[in-house]
Amino acid sequence: MGTLWSELGPLAEQVSGRPRVYADANVPAGLLRHMRHTLGWDVLAVIEQPDLRRAPDREHFRLARQLRRTLVTLDHDYLDAHRFPPAETTGVLVLEAPTPEAFEHLLSVADDTLFQHGAVPLPLEHQTRLLTPEPEA
Repeated sequence: MGTLWSELGPLAEQVSGRPRVYADANVPAGLLRHMRHTLGWDVLAVIEQPDLRRAPDREHFRLARQLRRTLVTLDHDYLDAHRFPPAETTGVLVLEAPTPEAFEHLLSVADDTLFQHGAVPLPLEHQTRLLTPEPEA
């Protein structure tokens, strides 16, 4: 028998029908609002959880997997495959953009292309991706 979350996680994915993400502590409030209200994602925001705010990256990585959520972050440390092996993740999405509007655009593109409006609950399972804006022509 596993933990409560490991047992209930797959059921939550089926019931929710929305992308389930674990937003690292460095994700700004504006992006949390965008994910929740514009994109309709189910977001667990570390910044809103006093007991998780100061947890180390490795703990966030572990919890995202345990809770069966895609980890969304601005922290490039998660790109280190030795510290954060892709095989051990339910997906990591590292965002990099110059403005808040560019971050929102990246998330909207991810919603359309990766999450397909919730059709795929964990589209990045066993993957880590860096999302950056397309270079202007």
